[in-house]
Amino acid sequence: MAELKLPIEDELIEEETGEPQLHEPSEEETKPDIPSELNILPLRDSVIYPMLIAPLSVAREAGVQLIDESIVGNNRVIGVVAQRQPQEENPGFDDVYEYGCAVIIRTLVKMPDAVRLIVQGVARFRIVERLNQSPYMRARIEVIDEPAVGDEKSEEIEALRRSVAALFEQAIRLSPQLPDELRTLTQAVQETNVMADLVAAHMTLDVEDKQKILETPGLQDRLRSLLEMLSKEVRVLELTSKVQSEVNTELSKSQREYYLREQLKAIQRELGEVDERTEDLDELRKQIDDAQMSAEALKEVNREYDRLRRMNPGAPEYTVARTYIDWVTAMPWSKSTEDLLNLKNVKDILDADHFGLEKIKDRIIEFLAVRIVKTEGRIRQPILCFVGPPGVGKTSLGRSIAQAMGRKYGRISLGGMRDEAEIRGHRRTYIGALPGQIIQGLRRAESNNPVFVLDEIDKLGNDFRGDPSSALLEVLDPEQNSSFRDHYLDTPFDLSKVFFITTANRIDTIPAALRDRMEIIELGGYTEEEKIEIAERHLIPKQIEEHGLKPSQIAFKRDSTQRLVRFYTREAGVRSLEREVGSVVRKATRMFAEGHKGKVSVSQKFIESALGAPRFINDEVLDRDMTPGTAVGLAWTPVGGEVLFIETTKMTGHKGLIVTGQLGDVMKESVTAALSYVRSNTEKLHINPDFYEKIEIHVHVPAGAVPKDGPSAGVTMLTALTSLLTNRRVKSRLAMTGEITLSGQVLPVGGIKEKVLAANRAGVNTLILPDQNEKDYMEDIPSEIRDHLKTHFVKHADQVLKIALEKTARPAH
Repeated sequence: MAELKLPIEDELIEEETGEPQLHEPSEEETKPDIPSELNILPLRDSVIYPMLIAPLSVAREAGVQLIDESIVGNNRVIGVVAQRQPQEENPGFDDVYEYGCAVIIRTLVKMPDAVRLIVQGVARFRIVERLNQSPYMRARIEVIDEPAVGDEKSEEIEALRRSVAALFEQAIRLSPQLPDELRTLTQAVQETNVMADLVAAHMTLDVEDKQKILETPGLQDRLRSLLEMLSKEVRVLELTSKVQSEVNTELSKSQREYYLREQLKAIQRELGEVDERTEDLDELRKQIDDAQMSAEALKEVNREYDRLRRMNPGAPEYTVARTYIDWVTAMPWSKSTEDLLNLKNVKDILDADHFGLEKIKDRIIEFLAVRIVKTEGRIRQPILCFVGPPGVGKTSLGRSIAQAMGRKYGRISLGGMRDEAEIRGHRRTYIGALPGQIIQGLRRAESNNPVFVLDEIDKLGNDFRGDPSSALLEVLDPEQNSSFRDHYLDTPFDLSKVFFITTANRIDTIPAALRDRMEIIELGGYTEEEKIEIAERHLIPKQIEEHGLKPSQIAFKRDSTQRLVRFYTREAGVRSLEREVGSVVRKATRMFAEGHKGKVSVSQKFIESALGAPRFINDEVLDRDMTPGTAVGLAWTPVGGEVLFIETTKMTGHKGLIVTGQLGDVMKESVTAALSYVRSNTEKLHINPDFYEKIEIHVHVPAGAVPKDGPSAGVTMLTALTSLLTNRRVKSRLAMTGEITLSGQVLPVGGIKEKVLAANRAGVNTLILPDQNEKDYMEDIPSEIRDHLKTHFVKHADQVLKIALEKTARPAH
């Protein structure tokens, strides 16, 4: 490192403080002459004032060259000007201010990476002409002398000086960056203009503000501007000091409590008084601090914790309070899982676990697509309700959805639940109080955004203890469940992140208010082809594994599986099919247990040896003798669709109508309406007008032990009565559903998919459906089933009778 001592310096400053220093010239020292042309050195983020000494570091190539040539040319006076943008690497005249300060170089030290200078300000100047910009800036300048102050303004200037000095001292007291030694500077400096420059140089002002002070020629205006800047800075420092004081007070309080607790522990250890209760309370305190619960929950649990510390462990309330704190701290207030947003991967997982059910899979994909697109704000969680017969996979679908989305899984069964407290929990005043099943399920799931399945929501009960379906209104309302309040916790818990899925066999028993809050998705029964695929993909491998066999030991042929589905089960779901598959696999397991070697091939003969003779040999509709007065209808039941046979007969007697078969009120009304239509259209139907005066009609629906009701048997009743009275037989393998009005209009009905699948299982090949149900038929029925059926969509009873009845009457016996 080389140090160059310049011959003109009277004093060598060896220590660089980084702050501007006041230079007090001796009597012998004279002010150097300032040439009219100066080399201009740009400064990144500092402003230098006259009469002040400041360190500079020059690292840019142009600046180093400027310093070298100035020293070689014995030109110790240069101009320094602040840059408008500090980040500019090669500034020109347009990038610097017009006003600067002429300085004299006092000390120069060359370092490997920069040149260090100590300079003294001489006078303000203004650039009047640009001479050179390369390799460094050089300009013609105009020196700005300090204006004289008249006697008439001396008092105002003195007042401004004192105000500036007072604010400067206040800023020094408030700012930790300013040393206390600066307080005496304002008193030591006699010249007011030098004092103003000194204060501006030391205050933490922006470059723009410091430049404004440099450019203001009048002392009075300069002091006013400085006073305004100092006032603003002092207000900021006072606010900063206040905030820091508050933070330090809070920290000091916490630290004091921590130290006192540690000292108390140390004293107890020395005295041998450390007990399990103290350690238990400390562990409980740590759990509370780590739970990251809401502010309201924290307030409540802290109140209980304070009571617990003051309470005798033998008191009955001690266990109650302790259990409550355990429950609150164990809740997943801030624990959540991140959704898997790869749509293709989710689709693959759903397809692997469940065959078919495309509508539900599409709904889950749509929900995740919203999560991908909407990255900000609250995302509404859907409340899905899967409605369908038993055994179609409603509950297992919930588990697959959780796996596909990467979420935790929770489930509770609502079947037979009658107590409202099972949902909202018991109040802590009761002995043995616990949270409701919702809160318990979330604790078990250990996540605040699981997939939560509420099974059998259609089987909720109610009695004098409460109505749990009403308690579920808040849980299953996306607009309200963000502040669900369990009676036991007595603090809001956010359920809006939970993906609720409910299941039901029938929708009509769900209260309307609860049903309105859910998105209903119906799952009909499976077709024969779907059952075969489900058996081969899921049921057979599952049963083989559960019975301890390996896939290499047993193989099901496809025609055997088809025979198993067709002749041994007749249901909407696949539970009976799974039981039958289990019976077949057990037969093979017994063979291996008795020493059988080799692979077992499950053929049709093997199935008959395991299950006996087929249970459903003939088609159901072919087993009935379709005499005049008999018609086949379709009905919906909670366990799927069923084929319904309507039988009518007439006998001599006075007018009357007998209805048997445990029919409900709606079905009885359908019979009466059908009979009224026949009586009002006897001429059109070619029936004796006074037939009802001489005969008695009996309408019977077999399987009398099973209650039957519903609005979809009207056309079937009409067809059966017309067939009886005209002695025309209903066509073979034909079934129908729909309601009629007294004028003969055919009204739409529900459960089309279940009814059509039941008809297909029973061997029906011709269907009559209401015209308004055509859209349901085309949307819900698989194409392979539609190809096997000839379906007629009708609007009026005349069309029904024309299609259903044979053209000629049978001879009377």
